[in-house]
Amino acid sequence: MSVNSWVELPASDMGEAVVLAMGAAGIEYVFFTSASELCFYQEAIAKAATTGAKVPKLVTIPHEHVGLNAALGYAAVTGRPAVTAVHVDAGTLHQGAAIHTAYRSGLPVLMTAGAPPRAYPGSMRGARSNGAHIWMQQVYDQHAIVRQYVKWDHRLEYQDNPGLVVGRALQLACSPPCGPVYLSLPQEMSYRQIESFRFPTLDQLGIARAPAPEPEGIREIAARLIHAENPFVIVSRSGRDPASFQPLVTLCELLGLPVVNALSRAFNSFPLSHPLYQGACDLSAADMVLVIDSDVPWMPGPGEPGADAYVAEIGIDPVKQKVPSYEFSANIRLISDPALAISALLDAVQALLGNADRSRYAQRAARWSKISADNHLSRTKDAQSRAGKNPIDPLWLSYQINQFIEEDDILIDDTLAPARFHEFVRLNRPRSYFLNPGTSGGWGPGAALGAKCGAPDRDVITVTGDGFYMFGTPAAALWTAAHYKLPYLTIVYQNRGYSTGTSRLDQTYPDGFARRQDFDYEGGYFDPPIDFAKEAEAAGAYGENVRDPADIAPALRRGRERIRDGIPAVISVWLPRALKAD
Repeated sequence: MSVNSWVELPASDMGEAVVLAMGAAGIEYVFFTSASELCFYQEAIAKAATTGAKVPKLVTIPHEHVGLNAALGYAAVTGRPAVTAVHVDAGTLHQGAAIHTAYRSGLPVLMTAGAPPRAYPGSMRGARSNGAHIWMQQVYDQHAIVRQYVKWDHRLEYQDNPGLVVGRALQLACSPPCGPVYLSLPQEMSYRQIESFRFPTLDQLGIARAPAPEPEGIREIAARLIHAENPFVIVSRSGRDPASFQPLVTLCELLGLPVVNALSRAFNSFPLSHPLYQGACDLSAADMVLVIDSDVPWMPGPGEPGADAYVAEIGIDPVKQKVPSYEFSANIRLISDPALAISALLDAVQALLGNADRSRYAQRAARWSKISADNHLSRTKDAQSRAGKNPIDPLWLSYQINQFIEEDDILIDDTLAPARFHEFVRLNRPRSYFLNPGTSGGWGPGAALGAKCGAPDRDVITVTGDGFYMFGTPAAALWTAAHYKLPYLTIVYQNRGYSTGTSRLDQTYPDGFARRQDFDYEGGYFDPPIDFAKEAEAAGAYGENVRDPADIAPALRRGRERIRDGIPAVISVWLPRALKAD
């Protein structure tokens, strides 16, 4: 491609050029936390309101952790990248464990940060000024904070073409496997004056297409699926791409394949009320296991596939290059886009399938459908039997929430296994149900905010425990949601404690001093708790505390009414304390 075909735009400085390049690449949102060296974002976007230039919308985020999680929530719902902007090393550090979540998410995000000026005071525009902090913000390698967690990082330098740098960052973020990239913007470079700049657009650079699977491997897996007596399909992340959804349903219905969640669940990859969906399942009797885009397919131990089971894994990274130690074995690993692989498998199965086996598949489907229905009925009866308990039983709350959820909702799940919330979720649309894609709690408030940016016409609901809720700096997210009319509903399981510091401690030291002291210790409980309803009101949201089990459903309805009126809402539900009476 000739340089003559590049786009040329007027710009007063390099910072404006960065913003214009983002607009040219189709970036819709910059989740922005204020910084002295990032003023160019505000100036360029304000100027564009006068000139008509295409630029992203700037969304003020009072805490960087929320901003990065919001970018992830937006990318999860839309499949498109968003941008974050934070202050030098301090703002980068303030993003905290959301950096880990971004790394594990497989979602495209461009993380930008200012870099402190190094030029002597008065020597050039943007040189050192405004106090001692300019010197104190220098570190030897700001990028080292994130380098283990990003695909690419770059510091904008004097000789750089700002449009090309932005395009290159987004090209890498959006090319499979998708992930975060990091760009630092020194103050002198952002304020360096220019008249125009010419650059290749993101479309001209080109986002790489995901690879198709090797045909011979597909035929081998298809033959194994056809002849297997007790096969399983394990899903986790393939639902990032809605194109994978229906071909997987068709394949599983054709062969009567039960679908179970990987131990590391993240994206809704199969209809959750489908008769073949099993949730969790013992795999020890499996003779064939198809693992699709999963980091951790099962917990090693009694319930894992036996030594004679044939295991096939398909994904963009089936060898898990990001995980240093990985002991899961497989007979075949295919590098492929999951949607392309599933479609290829479906074609191969249909070509090999004979009529003699169809009755066997129908019988298998009927058997698993009955198991699924029986399990759902059992869980429902168990939950309903706890309806009158006070304090409110968490299983009754999980059941009530999922009775309340509507098919068009977007559900952000930041709960842990003891809540058993996921056992009742019945959403069937792709990009409707998202679990934390990493292992750091607290993504819910920011992710819900970003999801609402990406899907403003849908109700967004996040469900979380109180410990993770506090990790998520919810007041900052609620303020932004109220300020920009991006309302979402938060439901909090409030048991005033961390499962790690209570139940896990009890499992680890069953005869220890903490047990002998009746768990009257520090580190597990935060009781009395924060009043989340009052905190929500202080941030401009609606808040309500619920203690009576009969009040759950009415409170949830009131929460939905508020968000449909444009007001974010928090419903905090009082539950029993773990291992210790109230």
